[in-house]
Amino acid sequence: MSLILSSYIFSKGGIDNIAFAQQSVGFREYIDQFDGYSLKYPQNWIQVRGAGADIFFRDPFVLDENVSVELSSPSSSNYKSVEDLGPPEEAAEKVLKQYLTEFMSTRIGVRRESNIISTSSRVADDGKLYYQVEVNIKSYANNNELAVMPGERVVRLEWNRRYLSVLGVENNRLYELRLQTPENVFVQEENDLRQVMDSFRVNKVTV
Repeated sequence: MSLILSSYIFSKGGIDNIAFAQQSVGFREYIDQFDGYSLKYPQNWIQVRGAGADIFFRDPFVLDENVSVELSSPSSSNYKSVEDLGPPEEAAEKVLKQYLTEFMSTRIGVRRESNIISTSSRVADDGKLYYQVEVNIKSYANNNELAVMPGERVVRLEWNRRYLSVLGVENNRLYELRLQTPENVFVQEENDLRQVMDSFRVNKVTV
């Protein structure tokens, strides 16, 4: 589970404060016939290579907004169904735990707050079962980490993000689509982002 639920996130602290959503510009479809999945993504988003995920697209204007796909190794996984993760609520706990592991910081005074917003399951038009998970994570930090007096250490919000995951199983592998977006942008782009989530499909790979 730890292999699939991991990726690199391109972001800097405080970037949420300068994020501006763009008007919907339509979608492109990405099909990976070799690994067996497909998705639609906003057509103005750009691909970032070497990002640590199987595929990674990013908004060119809101750099903290991106979509990626992760999949478990075919040699070390033998998933039969997404239900192997347990019910959606249990899978959501695993997803959130992995996010928090990725965002662990060694800086003094950094604190993370998180909560699971929603979990659900659905059978898509391909007849396969998918889990959907939404979480929110906030990062706080002191403006003066080395201050001696408590009054000199003022806590500020670094970033506030929504993370949306879609989990599916095919070819004995676990697939995860990940969407990251600042909360203030999510409010404006929710319809488009949910279309990306709903478009995700895992497909049988023929040898």
